[in-house]
Amino acid sequence: MNIGKASLPDRTIVRIAAHLPDLIVYGDFTPERPSTEYFDGVLMFVDISGFTAMTEKFSTAMYMDRGAEQLVDILNRYISVIVEKVLIFGGDILKFAGDALLALWKVERKQLKNFITVVVKCSLEIHGMFENQESEEGLDVRVKIGLSAGHIKKLVFGNEKSYFLVIGQAVEDVRFAQDVAQMNDIILSPNCWQLCDRSVIEIERIPDQRSVKVNFLKLPPTYNFDEFFMKCMSYLDYYPSGDHKNILRLASTLENDPELELSLQKYIMHSILKQIDDKQLSGYLSELRPVTIVFVNLQFKGQETADDIGQAIQDSSVYIDSVLKNFKGQINKVFMFDKGCSFLCVFGFPGEKVPDEITHALESAVVIFDYCSQIFKIKIVSIGVASGIVFCGIVGHSVRHEYTVIGQKVNIAARMMMYYPGIVTCDSVTYSNCSLPSYFFKELPKQEMKGVAEPGPVYQCLGLNEKVMFGMSSLSCDKHEVRHLLGRNKEIRLFLHNMKEFLLSKSSHVLMYEGITGYGKSQLVRQLGYLAQAEEHRVIAIRLTKVSIHQYFHTIQLLMANVLGLDTCKHYKERQYNLEEKVKDYLAEQFYCILNDIFHVQFPMTREACRMDGTKKQKEIETLFMHILSETIKVEKLIFVIDEAQYIDTTSWEFLEKLIQELTVFIILALSPFIDPPCKSASSIMKNRNTTYAIIGEISLKDMRSKVCFDLSVNSIPKELEMYLMEGSCGIPLYYEELLKNLDHHKVLLIHQYQQEEKANVAWHVLFKNYTKSQMHLDMLPPTFNENKIEVCDIVPGVRLKNMSPPATLKEISLVQLDSMSLSQQMLVRCAAIIGQTFTTALLFEILPCWNMKMMVEALATLVQSSIFYCFQNQKELRLATSQKGATFVVHHRSMALKASLGIEGGEEEQICILENEVTQCRILRFCKPIMQKTAYELWLKDQKAALHVKCARFLEESAHKCEHCGGGDFIPFHHYAVDIRLNTLDLNTVKRMIQTHGIKRREEVYTNNKRLPKKSDILRDDLSSEEIGTKILYFLDNTLKKITAADQIVTPIESCQCQEVLESVLLPLAYHFTVLEELDKALYYYLEIVAGYITLNENYLAYINLTEGERLLKLLKHDKSWCHIFESAIFFTLKGQVCFNVGQMTLAQKMMRKALKLLKRVFPYSCISVLLQTHVEKNKHAFYKTQQEQNISPPEKRKLAQIHQQLSCLSSLWQIYSLDYACHCKYFAHLAAMMQVNSALETQDNFQIIKAYLDYSLHSQLAGYQGLWFKYEVMAMENIFNKPLSRETVEIIAYVAEKLSYTKFIMGYLEISIQLGFRAHRMWQLIKDPNRHYFVLHRLSVALLMRNRYQKTVEVMEWIWSFATIEEHAISQGLFYFVCLDILLYAGFIYRSFDECMEFINHREDNKILKFHSGMLLALYSNVAIWFARLEDWDNFEVFFNRAKKLVQRRTPSFLFCQAFNRYMECQILYLQKQIQEQIENVQDTGVELLKNLENLVARSCMGPIFQPRLYHMMAYVCMLMGDEENCNLFLQTALKICDIQENVLEKTWININKKWWYSDKVYEEDSWLQIVMRLPSWNEIELDESKLKAAEQNKFRFKITIMENF
Repeated sequence: MNIGKASLPDRTIVRIAAHLPDLIVYGDFTPERPSTEYFDGVLMFVDISGFTAMTEKFSTAMYMDRGAEQLVDILNRYISVIVEKVLIFGGDILKFAGDALLALWKVERKQLKNFITVVVKCSLEIHGMFENQESEEGLDVRVKIGLSAGHIKKLVFGNEKSYFLVIGQAVEDVRFAQDVAQMNDIILSPNCWQLCDRSVIEIERIPDQRSVKVNFLKLPPTYNFDEFFMKCMSYLDYYPSGDHKNILRLASTLENDPELELSLQKYIMHSILKQIDDKQLSGYLSELRPVTIVFVNLQFKGQETADDIGQAIQDSSVYIDSVLKNFKGQINKVFMFDKGCSFLCVFGFPGEKVPDEITHALESAVVIFDYCSQIFKIKIVSIGVASGIVFCGIVGHSVRHEYTVIGQKVNIAARMMMYYPGIVTCDSVTYSNCSLPSYFFKELPKQEMKGVAEPGPVYQCLGLNEKVMFGMSSLSCDKHEVRHLLGRNKEIRLFLHNMKEFLLSKSSHVLMYEGITGYGKSQLVRQLGYLAQAEEHRVIAIRLTKVSIHQYFHTIQLLMANVLGLDTCKHYKERQYNLEEKVKDYLAEQFYCILNDIFHVQFPMTREACRMDGTKKQKEIETLFMHILSETIKVEKLIFVIDEAQYIDTTSWEFLEKLIQELTVFIILALSPFIDPPCKSASSIMKNRNTTYAIIGEISLKDMRSKVCFDLSVNSIPKELEMYLMEGSCGIPLYYEELLKNLDHHKVLLIHQYQQEEKANVAWHVLFKNYTKSQMHLDMLPPTFNENKIEVCDIVPGVRLKNMSPPATLKEISLVQLDSMSLSQQMLVRCAAIIGQTFTTALLFEILPCWNMKMMVEALATLVQSSIFYCFQNQKELRLATSQKGATFVVHHRSMALKASLGIEGGEEEQICILENEVTQCRILRFCKPIMQKTAYELWLKDQKAALHVKCARFLEESAHKCEHCGGGDFIPFHHYAVDIRLNTLDLNTVKRMIQTHGIKRREEVYTNNKRLPKKSDILRDDLSSEEIGTKILYFLDNTLKKITAADQIVTPIESCQCQEVLESVLLPLAYHFTVLEELDKALYYYLEIVAGYITLNENYLAYINLTEGERLLKLLKHDKSWCHIFESAIFFTLKGQVCFNVGQMTLAQKMMRKALKLLKRVFPYSCISVLLQTHVEKNKHAFYKTQQEQNISPPEKRKLAQIHQQLSCLSSLWQIYSLDYACHCKYFAHLAAMMQVNSALETQDNFQIIKAYLDYSLHSQLAGYQGLWFKYEVMAMENIFNKPLSRETVEIIAYVAEKLSYTKFIMGYLEISIQLGFRAHRMWQLIKDPNRHYFVLHRLSVALLMRNRYQKTVEVMEWIWSFATIEEHAISQGLFYFVCLDILLYAGFIYRSFDECMEFINHREDNKILKFHSGMLLALYSNVAIWFARLEDWDNFEVFFNRAKKLVQRRTPSFLFCQAFNRYMECQILYLQKQIQEQIENVQDTGVELLKNLENLVARSCMGPIFQPRLYHMMAYVCMLMGDEENCNLFLQTALKICDIQENVLEKTWININKKWWYSDKVYEEDSWLQIVMRLPSWNEIELDESKLKAAEQNKFRFKITIMENF
């Protein structure tokens, strides 16, 4: 019995035979149907428990990485051992019934006794395999086995497709034996017990049963079972022996036989045959898939012969096949168990998914029920229908398997079929998701069903009831039942406009809303129905269903039943009485009976009515209805609301056309796009001049966010949840609702009361605890909302939303689309799903298994046209598209269906041709809906996915570096030299290409830098004054600009920076691919690169998100103690520190930087004594490095350079962090950090790093008051760039120097030289095309010019900023632009952009992920808006924006923008103090004193810089004036004026002089109040060409009020 496993031949006939038993493979293929064959044999029924529960577990799994493949592996691991054991013992597997199987030993009757012994032995060994089996995945597998023996009949039936059954008493016996069995039992049927060798089988009697339980075989000691076994096997015709003894099944050796192959194919499902032809792996079709199960059971009358039963089954199968074929349903299995014959039918198999599948299944079930009930000899027909996710796949062994379905829904359908006989039943999911009207169903009493714990409500499907219940079709528009609509303001405004026109006119109006399923049409028309209600308005709202279109005059019948008040009648007699009262004035009594069929009443038939033909009756009814409606509209306005109007029948359309021509009514229709061209009357209505046709678009992200907050009854949601729902739903309400339900089902959301974080204890994990607020008004909030207890939503810790599996309903929608595609389109979509939601065409074509360019372009064009993909030429175009919001598009007198029907012939081909041209030019594609990407991704097998991910990674790694504009290389300097992550899995050629791409350029740069190490320049001699040096520098910059423009070679980039595209198209996919492949070190490497890139682009939130992924990987790699891992950890903490620094969390940033430096072997001291000692050491180091610099020693090796660059990053941040601190000792810490930065830069011998360090040290020295040092290092920095050959690198260094010097001079108050340097820096960055540096130069330049009152130039620079911000869609530039616009409004005295425009920007972009986490930006905008409202004394609005600003103040950074913003915030506090003084608030004097101290501290703070001092002294003077301290007020004013003169700050000087005059004047004029000034503020266009008006505008300043209370 030791059978080996030989390799199987790869022949089509062998693959087909693996799906069929020997009984068929070696059977008689007579064409007669039905055909029968009689024989004797032993049957074994094996029932395996545990699989259904496991299937349910996998089908409800949260994440995508737990799918069908794992399930099929586990299933087949258990089932294949049973199959193998049965085959070894000579059995033939007849059928797999889900998690059970039926096996046959076909023998002559005289051999039954011996073969029962063999089968018992086989059964015992099967039990033995599972007794000690360890469970996995929570699976407790147990088997129970029933055995029978005797006469058996094979029945073959069908038509185009063939099926087979084994029937007879032995079949009934084996099923009964299995039912009697408990887990781990083997039960012999009575007949089997009678026929067996009782001497060798030890049994146990079962009470009240004739069946017996087998305990064991009691073989004599001398009994040779092997010899007995081989003798028995010799009686089997197809047991492998001789040359084939080492194979399990003889059918696996079949030779090619076209005739046999054709005969066998008839027994196989079409989808399986297709995959066999394509030589797909058996796992390809294994899926956890949403399907609809239809179980049909036929019970016979009991007196029929076998031939009668065979004919009944034949007739039923042929009809069932024909019905299912219409909607791509298939018979999966046919059983002859329990009572009668059962057909397992499935809708939605792979490749067979169609829209509205559940409805088709129910309709098919009703039709099958009606037909089969009429078949002779069939007593009872029972059908159970259930919908949901089940396992669909190949189950069994490589030599014998079948395609089957397993899952709870299969069990539910089977149980409903048995427990509710004689009817068609369905579960609650089927009832809820079908498009049949509710009156098609009746809820049934609940029954306990074996093996189904919670089946939920069960419904009987009645089919079309001739007595239509009118009330079931009404659409409720009551206030308490209409949910508040968000995001449909345009649609509602369109309705209100049309309603107004209708009420004023004397003609009908039709308003039609078209939208695909899920866009919220029904909710919209219910809302409109509610809004239409008013005195003397009659709103009649109905909802149609799919069956309505097939019912004659059905829509008008429903509308008129409502008009006549028949819809609420409970009985036909009541309906008949009411109807008679309504029509007696318009219709003769002898014609009442023509209304019987319309309203299901029973008026007596009359001779006159019988003489009328159908046309005349219809005309009479329509005339009657017109009379009734005509009289009705005299009393009240009629408004008809019809939902699902695409289901209006043709006769009803014809009546509606006449109605709107003859009477005045308002009709509101909501409909999905017509599948077929609409009828003539429908088209006519759409073309009517009083018809407005609107197409509903997606909901905007802002409205969707408010909807989430509304539905969850919370004030705000986390950004991660917002992004998940917004991206996943694509603005479609249905998608959003299903995603939210899925999150709730998996208990992912956590609702809790919001608590402010302690400022001093901000931790990394709550750094971006960003709650996105709802934009809804308070009157829209749910009833449970409590203003005092703000509730927020959070995500349960550890949950990764982006990896969650899509909801079954949405997955089903995607599967319908996938299954409707051609094979090439499906393959294209599935390959694209591997890459991700966004992908490049180059990578897609790289991983496609085999493709023809023309074929793929055609397929892509079709997929773009079908809204599967969007196509873009570049990432910028993609970003612009994704930022656009969906909106309603109004089309008058036309629907999309009409456009299609009116199009010229050949137009569609022309459109495809245009699309093909677009596709060939596009570089980037994106899934229109992320759900499609996730669904298609889950269809791949694990090994297939891994291979494709590797292929993607190999392709992408060649481009995994900075863009050409930025010189290539790593985002983290020399990263790949320090951490080599490519050698383990990639081939040598790829590695060499990597080195060539990443390494050679950098190596050349380093050695070139070494050759260029500067010597003392003769240009900046020691005897020159600072003014002369400044002139020399400006001349040098001008000369450099001339050289750049006149250079023959290209020294500036051709295109702007493309690093964001590299991040999104290369690095992010790479990190994703390596994460999936579980190459954690590689994934970590790329996540760190991504974070560094996003920090460069000021995308702090995205940097944080990817750092979180990096942190997760670091934890998984924590046992790695290599130098590479330590270095990656150091980079991680450095990047963490940079993110914290950028968002203003300085304590956390300092902590991270210190950790990084410790790992980098550059420990930064903690105590003052250590600082002093370390400072001494660094001075010595500095002298050493300067000497080394002059000796031209080779630079450090690349690994060391990578380490030093990280040190530089940390030290540069540390000195700025310490400079923010008030404490005196921090000055020494800052100085040490700046000095260490210089030394580390000198150690690199990199010219750029040395210059940056010198300029940083110079700025630090100036701010800290080290007068002798700053000038020296500034000159040293300049000396390093003089006389250098012109190259891209040199130009970039010079531009950086110009920008840095401009910034330094501005901060120090040298406005004029700052402006001159700024213009030159602007020109250089413009040539270099670096937006990430350019916009800050322009911002500072605009502020400096504004301070100088050079308005013409200020506006010119503002135009540059605006152009830059709009062309690049640059959020920070836009924010800076509107900040300066508000400054101009508040301080310059004219309007460049209106306050309303500025407010619109803030409201629209305040939740932008870049602006929200850019420290200083929102603080500046909120503070300016608060100042505006405070000046207007609008204190309510002031408090709103002041409180928003207050929350941001703690996020301090040493940036110029934050310093500006903080000054504005202090001005807010002063204006609020003024209000408190006027209101005589208690302890206001203490508030004033504290505020004055804070202002004094700001003046003393080094990081602020002298440029802010005039404004600070001005504000201090005003506080003193409010406090009644004139002496100090005058002192501060004089100091401010003096500094203004030094700095040439004309703006502040003008304002101070105006206020000074105002404060000390006896006359206060009303026209000088800010409210009056605002009224007369001129626009820039009014004053730009008039110098006198410009001068007058300078007087439009806010006068600080001086109302002093007596107690002061």
